[in-house]
Amino acid sequence: MATSTSWAQDVITCDLCDKPTQQFCNSCQVSLCDTCIKKHRDEFMSLIHEIVPFLERKIQLVFPECREHSGQRCEVNCKKCNEPVCVKCIVSGPHKGHDVEELIETHGKKIQKIKSDTEEIKAKIIPKYQNEDQNIGNTISKTKSKIDDIGRESKKLRKLWHQEVDNIFDKIDSLDKGKELSIEIGGFRATLKQMSQPNLSTDVSRLATGIGKLMDKVRVIATIPTTYNSLLGVACVGEAEAWIFGNETITRIDIHGAMKDTVTTTCLDFPMGISVTRGRELMYSDYDSRTVNNVRDGKSETLITQPRGWRPGTLCCTRSGDILVHVYKERGSEKKFKIIRYQGKNIKEEICNDGQGNPIFKDGPYSLFMSENNNGDVCVSDRNADAVVLVDKTGRVRFRYDGSPARREKSFGPKGIVTDVLNQIIVTDINNDCLHILDQNGQFLRCVDDCGLEKPLGLSLDSEGRLWVGSDKSGEIKVIEYLQNK
Repeated sequence: MATSTSWAQDVITCDLCDKPTQQFCNSCQVSLCDTCIKKHRDEFMSLIHEIVPFLERKIQLVFPECREHSGQRCEVNCKKCNEPVCVKCIVSGPHKGHDVEELIETHGKKIQKIKSDTEEIKAKIIPKYQNEDQNIGNTISKTKSKIDDIGRESKKLRKLWHQEVDNIFDKIDSLDKGKELSIEIGGFRATLKQMSQPNLSTDVSRLATGIGKLMDKVRVIATIPTTYNSLLGVACVGEAEAWIFGNETITRIDIHGAMKDTVTTTCLDFPMGISVTRGRELMYSDYDSRTVNNVRDGKSETLITQPRGWRPGTLCCTRSGDILVHVYKERGSEKKFKIIRYQGKNIKEEICNDGQGNPIFKDGPYSLFMSENNNGDVCVSDRNADAVVLVDKTGRVRFRYDGSPARREKSFGPKGIVTDVLNQIIVTDINNDCLHILDQNGQFLRCVDDCGLEKPLGLSLDSEGRLWVGSDKSGEIKVIEYLQNK
């Protein structure tokens, strides 16, 4: 026995209202309740209505009312005008003399046409497009397979290119000055021309073209004001832009001082350091959350969380794709330091002690700054020891530079540090308002003290080999050319 709910769902309602139906108009094929019978008759007063109990209804084709003659239903179709007409239209109306056929016959022909079209669609059109769909699917599958093959080949070529570039720089490092350098560079250019990857060839060619000696007199090509009173970090992006910061907001500006983008970090105060990856993505360190974060599409994502007890400081994204993170433990006013090399999220190396177990870096209040040269040596600016330290790939300390060859008035105050394509080391001296330039073996080459620098702190190199120097005092940036191009 059906429940009240299922019974309610089976009730047939009136076509004019929501009440249950009791009657049916055979003439109009309309279900009606007792209340709506009069309403239905009044609405179509000109037509004859055969009202019967619903159970006695006859399902039949409903002929439309004639447009020309009120009260008459169309029973035939005018073939010439292709429209339904009544008998009066044929006898004495506008369709007199026209060929006609019964509407039932016209209706049957339309049904037959629909069936015929449906069969054609099923028999011809659908199989055709199913076949096309299968062909497209096969094409997509083959294309994906080719893309995968290209990707695998690209990885192989990428490895070969890296090896080739490393070989080039190894040769450059081993060359003497003068003619031998020019001859070898010419040979390198010829080798590079044979390479088939345009982007890498262009970059390395530009690198080789830019190799030259130090300029007799350096040149300030731009002085860029910023919105920061104290500029704490600079990280170049390409040839004419850089990310900078002086509070919790990191800003990207161009060489003309125009603001291009801003990133509000997760830091409560300000980042401890910033850097830019080979893919030109911004990275920054967050002291409070102990994280290193990268920025994609304007949003910060945590990449690395430091080991418990250690907090991240400055950063360096290397040419090889690794990330160097200066980390420290606080002991009152003093800090214990080490540098961790990450490959992605994984720790690849820790730099803290020499071969005899002695600490490489001096404890103290100041953060380390670091850069990696083309040989994979890590150059570190240690303000607590007032020295620049170079640690090679084996973890051995190759040399320490204490600033004394520059013969400055005040003690050496090393801060920002970079290495250029010649493996030369450039470091800011915040105490003496200048830059020190060393060769790859730590030998002093010259001091840059004639550019109007004030408390130089942040330091970065753009893709054209120019120095961007940020001031801890004024917040401005000076862009300096220091190498002669050949």
